[in-house]
Amino acid sequence: MKPALPQPLSRIPLADLRAVAGVLTDIDDTLTADGAITPDALQALADLRAAGLPVIAITGRPMGWSTGFAMDWPIDAIVAENGAVALFRDADMLRVEYEQAVEVRAANTLRLQAVAAQVLREVPEATLAQDSAGRVTDIAVDHSEFAHLNTNQIEHVLGVMRAAGMTATVSSIHINAWYGEHNKLSGARWMARRLHGINIDEEVSRWVYVGDSTNDQLMFSHFPLSVGVANLMHFKNQLTVWPAYITQAERGAGFAEVARAMLAARA
Repeated sequence: MKPALPQPLSRIPLADLRAVAGVLTDIDDTLTADGAITPDALQALADLRAAGLPVIAITGRPMGWSTGFAMDWPIDAIVAENGAVALFRDADMLRVEYEQAVEVRAANTLRLQAVAAQVLREVPEATLAQDSAGRVTDIAVDHSEFAHLNTNQIEHVLGVMRAAGMTATVSSIHINAWYGEHNKLSGARWMARRLHGINIDEEVSRWVYVGDSTNDQLMFSHFPLSVGVANLMHFKNQLTVWPAYITQAERGAGFAEVARAMLAARA
């Protein structure tokens, strides 16, 4: 049986939108276009904050890349490296916390480097993501940001990573892989509890998740109010789990569409 396709965002019941307690969102190609946050998405974040709705961004991007945005964007936190690292403001200071203990991160360093080297040997066309210097707990191979890998090459990279015992996912731009049980959902649970004292699973129907790619499928399946921005359709042949709803607009404009619907319902 084929998975059910998402409904237009306009089909979300107003009662569900009024009950929203917070927003979880991917970053790349959900808030951004060509690597930069779009003005309408940035305004949407500010509007959500003004309305008292917490926003936690969850991304495969590295800790180093996320640092400035965690300070500058009107959000509660960025959970980077697919659930491994959290960055949030504490008064006027940036606080960084890790899901893994320091000794675990240290032990994994050589393993990560070894797998990265094996990928580059076995797939000569592969290159590490340009943001790799900022990574602490994972590795990332560029498939669509500054380089291009075809489907067979992506599958080869995934095969190497998974054979090494890693968790591996494909975002709209990178192939990410790491050692550990963390993921976007565990990161959402961690930060909702850490910052707001909320058990997000007890309020699962009151949190919206917005994403754009195959690595958002876990979140799409978990949150009844899951939304794909329209560029999710670029991956329609690779998805086995769809969000409940989809926007008309792509990328940051799609996120802004979601924010407008929530705020209009609360007016």
